[in-house]
Amino acid sequence: MQLIRNNPVSLYKQIADHLRQNIAQRSYEPTGRLPSEAQIMAQFAVSRVTVRLALDDLANEGLIERRKGKGTFVAGKQVRHRIDTLRSFHESLKIQGLDATMRMIDVQVIDTPTSLVPHFGPQCTRLIRLHLVSNEPVALARSFLPQFISTLDADVIESNPTYVLVDAQSKEKIISADIEIGAKVVDAAIAAPLGVEAGAVMLMMERASFYNSGACAEKSEFYIRPERYKFILASQLA
Repeated sequence: MQLIRNNPVSLYKQIADHLRQNIAQRSYEPTGRLPSEAQIMAQFAVSRVTVRLALDDLANEGLIERRKGKGTFVAGKQVRHRIDTLRSFHESLKIQGLDATMRMIDVQVIDTPTSLVPHFGPQCTRLIRLHLVSNEPVALARSFLPQFISTLDADVIESNPTYVLVDAQSKEKIISADIEIGAKVVDAAIAAPLGVEAGAVMLMMERASFYNSGACAEKSEFYIRPERYKFILASQLA
């Protein structure tokens, strides 16, 4: 699009109209991220003030939201997770075409929680990872896994979905998972990596995955920023 410089409609209004049209056409999918101010300045050969006035218009209409240090996004843009499909959290992000990454916060062998002792024995591996989309945190995962996971290379643990890690040395395949979804007030240890205040209410998904034999393969807790995530359950008529 080229701006009409002698148009009675001001330059910033023309830019706002262009961005508004792109939003309506879902041009910024799948992440919802708009071009940076510098990119818009270069595209239209205008000043930063002009660009900011255009973005102010869209923000006042509730069409976009600015995130400090992250950029400008279509308002209400959420990533989705289907809970009727057996798929890891990380894979559910990647399959949407999102720039999904994981960052390992901690991995260590601990005394197994009582309910998991029959599956993992007296000790298990506790893995804590941060899930990010376009380098923005969306969830913190705390997983309880077989003890052998702790012996894997750190880069393998950080970059592979939980199901891949467990399947790597198992003779069985994960065939089912029980999922519970609720809400929980989080403490500083969970809030800080997610970039929220301690005491904030997060979505919480608890997942227990099972082999065909009935043995538990992994137990995970996901603390999820609710403004960035949506759960989907698909159904069909009988």
